[in-house]
Amino acid sequence: MLLDPQRGYDLIGDVHGCAHSLQHLLERLGYRLHAGVWRHSRRMAVFLGDIIDRGPRIREALHLVHGMVDAGQALCLMGNHEFNALGWETSVLGAGAPRYVREHTPLHARQLQQTHEQFAAHPADWREFTQWFQQLPLFVDADRFRVVHACWDAPMIAQLKLAYPHGCIDQAFVQAAADPSSFASRVFNRLLRGTDMRLPDGLTLTGDDGYTRAHFRTKFWADAPQTYGDIVFQPDALPEHVAQRPLSVEQKQRLLQYPLDQPLLFIGHYWRRGQPAPIQANLACLDYSAVLSGKLVAYRLDQERQLDPDKFCWVEVDRPEAPL
Repeated sequence: MLLDPQRGYDLIGDVHGCAHSLQHLLERLGYRLHAGVWRHSRRMAVFLGDIIDRGPRIREALHLVHGMVDAGQALCLMGNHEFNALGWETSVLGAGAPRYVREHTPLHARQLQQTHEQFAAHPADWREFTQWFQQLPLFVDADRFRVVHACWDAPMIAQLKLAYPHGCIDQAFVQAAADPSSFASRVFNRLLRGTDMRLPDGLTLTGDDGYTRAHFRTKFWADAPQTYGDIVFQPDALPEHVAQRPLSVEQKQRLLQYPLDQPLLFIGHYWRRGQPAPIQANLACLDYSAVLSGKLVAYRLDQERQLDPDKFCWVEVDRPEAPL
């Protein structure tokens, strides 16, 4: 998807229902509310996905972002949380009881709980938004910069582009993801959830979010990693004996890379903490745990080909969110 090369772009990380903080951030970035839409005369916002779930003002956040997209003031990508909601609502044809792309299990219901509760009195709104989720691109390749929610897998994106050149998929593609072995399922998992690795020796870890997992999130840009600790990329640290464990040759061969000669890449998804800064000269994560009293972060992109640490902009998120 080619965007206007003369325009500046404000890449914005995971909102997760923090609508008031998003308004504060847009105001800081120079956007102003006009005719019900946040606008900037020379710039455009690009949201990295995960507008929904977890936060206190999910419906308000969706209306704000959707209004900007409708008015040509923003572009929004699909995050794994939007895909979860879309999969929950999308049925798959077959005999017997209704079957959905996202199975209606207690775990999946818990992940969508805040969103469903906040839309309980607004079912028509929710139907419209889930239809809109279907239209959100899975990636943006704008020549001099790229955007994806969690992971840029170049071979997979090249294959996806053959059928969906701008990353906007159709209902048949979503329905195909009901089969975990399908290309569609692998696309959603890789681009929207990233890469991971199984913990050794049957080990599991329970994170700060309360979920117990047998896998940990990994870097897709690691340069010559040697140990598990070299590739971990998540809020929850690995136990020291696991972090020091050497990677096998086979494990190293399965890892992705994002070389420094590639265009600027912006991702969300990873619940970072601390001072926003580049991961490497051409890679930035803009998810700084806004909904967990972290920061809602943007990067102000102009014509640069290398990330500038001074162009990160953010607002601190109070808990609960402070009103305007």
